[in-house]
Amino acid sequence: MRKVTIFGSTGSIGENTVDLIKRSPEAYDIVALTGGRNVKRLAEQAIELNADIAVTAFDACYTELKDALSGYDIEVAAGADAVAEVADRPSDWVMSAIVGAAGLVPGLAALKQGKTLALANKESLVTAGPILMGEAHRYQATVLPVDSEHSAVFQALVGEDIDAVERVIITASGGAFRDWPTKDLHKATVEDACTHPNWDMGQRITIDSASLFNKAMELIETKEFFGVRPDQIEAIVHPQSLIHALVGFNDGALMAHIGPHDMRHAIGYALHWPNRGHVPVERLDLAKIAQLDFRPADPIRYPALRLAREVMDAGGHAGAIFNAAKEAAMDAFIARNIGFTRMADVVDATLSTLSGEIGSCEDMSLDSVLAVDHLARKTAQEIIAAG
Repeated sequence: MRKVTIFGSTGSIGENTVDLIKRSPEAYDIVALTGGRNVKRLAEQAIELNADIAVTAFDACYTELKDALSGYDIEVAAGADAVAEVADRPSDWVMSAIVGAAGLVPGLAALKQGKTLALANKESLVTAGPILMGEAHRYQATVLPVDSEHSAVFQALVGEDIDAVERVIITASGGAFRDWPTKDLHKATVEDACTHPNWDMGQRITIDSASLFNKAMELIETKEFFGVRPDQIEAIVHPQSLIHALVGFNDGALMAHIGPHDMRHAIGYALHWPNRGHVPVERLDLAKIAQLDFRPADPIRYPALRLAREVMDAGGHAGAIFNAAKEAAMDAFIARNIGFTRMADVVDATLSTLSGEIGSCEDMSLDSVLAVDHLARKTAQEIIAAG
């Protein structure tokens, strides 16, 4: 049996991972599940999967979780330190699906097991890509991408020489405002931004999709994970969201990965790797789909893409500044303290203000990344308050 830990088990990625594991429970031994405030669901999952330990990231939720698991032989813990502690428990396969910079520390700790880290946490590569990939190399651990776009690139590269790659094309749905006149974007509300044209997702990821900040982060992730140059990475709007990424080679060929809107495909690939296992996703009917459309990713409509290129060129702590400022700006937009288009302005201003803190990759450490993250959030909040 494979020993499995799931960080962020109650989120969408975690739930889909649990769904796949429940289909073959005899194959997995669940070491730990971690979640946030959805204690009821965390307890249900722990019981369903017979986990050794369930951990909520919030100390205040400990009693509720303890009561929910009373009578079961399941250990209970709470708090950020407890989340980090279970990362040290031996596991063969670890899903890193905690949202935000909070996923960095347990992800790094899990690599010390020298096993497999299935990475769904964008922030780990954006804020500390050189550190994370360096630790994976140090402990001879395998990092598998779980973002559908990076899983698609990973699959397209199987058996290929990375030196033969000319370009990597990441696709974007275009989000809620892909058909809005650019001049009207400043009037977009939180409710507008939370209406995705293709699927139902959580509030923050849907807003990220509307602004293409999610795609900006994926460009940075592509550089860090695959080691390609920034000028080799492209973004294109693909409204159907069926082609997740394409890889172009030096002979002019393009290798495209096409699949349904279902994260279980990328999760299942990582779960069964290096083999392919059965995954219960829709089988596409290409005749019914009939056509696939593409359009340029307009840098005026989506300034986050320009900022991502500046971050990739700068290196060092630029990614940590970018991510922290983006999260602070989104908090302000959700609180209706700033407008939709102001989010990119805040990130731009924070990067400019903290340009002296960027440094180089050689200067980076976990402590420095966390310190810059804190400073960038504070700076972004000051920029927001100043108007």
